[in-house]
Amino acid sequence: MRATLRVLAPLLFLSSLIFVACGAPDTPAPSKVATAVQKKEPVLYTGKSCFSQMASAASRWQLDAMPVHLESHFNSESTGQNGKATVWQAIFASPGRSTWRSFTCSGSRLNNEPPLGVTGSPESASSPDMSQAMFESLLLDVDSDQASATAQENGGANILKKNPQQPVIYSLDWDAKNRKLVWVVMYGSSTADSKGIGIIDATSGKFLRAAR
Repeated sequence: MRATLRVLAPLLFLSSLIFVACGAPDTPAPSKVATAVQKKEPVLYTGKSCFSQMASAASRWQLDAMPVHLESHFNSESTGQNGKATVWQAIFASPGRSTWRSFTCSGSRLNNEPPLGVTGSPESASSPDMSQAMFESLLLDVDSDQASATAQENGGANILKKNPQQPVIYSLDWDAKNRKLVWVVMYGSSTADSKGIGIIDATSGKFLRAAR
């Protein structure tokens, strides 16, 4: 009898497991949770923040590289108001090699804009007058958002009041005549359709003059 129980015990235990397994309700498969695809937002830069990135790239190209020009682009991601844009482009020249390259700093997500990050163009020969446009990076103390605020206080606000979507382009250049580094804040997509231009000292932040 005991021998029979010893034989049947494992079988009874196994049968109970099968019964529990068969009798238990099926566990529902985990439902597939739809993951929403997050839209990748563009990165808006001030001129100074992009300028420093491009200056670093230019110094890796040539140690003597000096800035010549900086300019913002406007697009559907940013009209350039408040001194910010998703794309900035700068020109740097090497006096030692008599060559120049343009660099682009992009935070854009648009297919027709430069890719994210800093990219550079091929090297080109410098023109004779390019040396007169070079400036020292240390002169850039005032950022484009500050230049925008100053331009707004000196007539720009009235322009945007008439057209809140008015494109604004910022450029940074050396004023050889007055020996100043200046921000040029242009309310327009080009000089042809400009509604007004403000000139701001890029070192002191002082409003210098208005132009058309």
